[in-house]
Amino acid sequence: MSYLFEMHLHTDEVSRCASIPAKQIAELYLTTNYNGIVVTDHMNSSAFSKEPYKNATWDEKVTHFLEGYNILKEELKNKMVVLLGMEINFYESDNDYLVYGVTEEFLRSNGDLMDYSPEDFSELCKKNGLLFLQAHPFRRGLTVEDWEILDGYEVFNGNPRHYSSNPIAEAWAKYHNKDIVVAGSDFHEVEDLAHGGVIFENEIKTNDALVRELKALNYTLYKTDFKQTR
Repeated sequence: MSYLFEMHLHTDEVSRCASIPAKQIAELYLTTNYNGIVVTDHMNSSAFSKEPYKNATWDEKVTHFLEGYNILKEELKNKMVVLLGMEINFYESDNDYLVYGVTEEFLRSNGDLMDYSPEDFSELCKKNGLLFLQAHPFRRGLTVEDWEILDGYEVFNGNPRHYSSNPIAEAWAKYHNKDIVVAGSDFHEVEDLAHGGVIFENEIKTNDALVRELKALNYTLYKTDFKQTR
């Protein structure tokens, strides 16, 4: 048996570039053959740019960041596995990074995570057993991160509105012997539904299991053909 997971998804509640609320996302993914979703809402300045979050405490910002995830978890209870991740953007960099294994405790106990450098955040992830990957590293306008501080890369991004140069990302990961690679739909709108993911060999129910199976490479990538609109 195999288990298909969405590894890159954003909700309207948190990610300002997303347009689909979590309840509708739940309905959409129940029409697919996915077994689970990792919610990777944006942890960036834009997510907190409006009141009442603009001048909120870090704890209040974390509560807001968890809104989409908590709704999806409740809506899909006993129907589909929902795990917490994030796509973080640091103040000093335009790059996006996917983080797997995230817990609420981690979010609340390490201060403003966007204030870290990629190097320092990488060390923080290692100490906490999280995986730190660069999202769509060859998307136009971004810079390829130092491979030595990363656990891996997103090598297939299914967002049709961005040219992410997926084949180049995959070749880059192979060249630097980064075996932990992921694929995801980068879901923001209805047209992004079910464009990519990871097919695990073993059942995944927790973030610990997710990280373990990614590290063990007990999975294959799920890639689809999609029409590039930009």
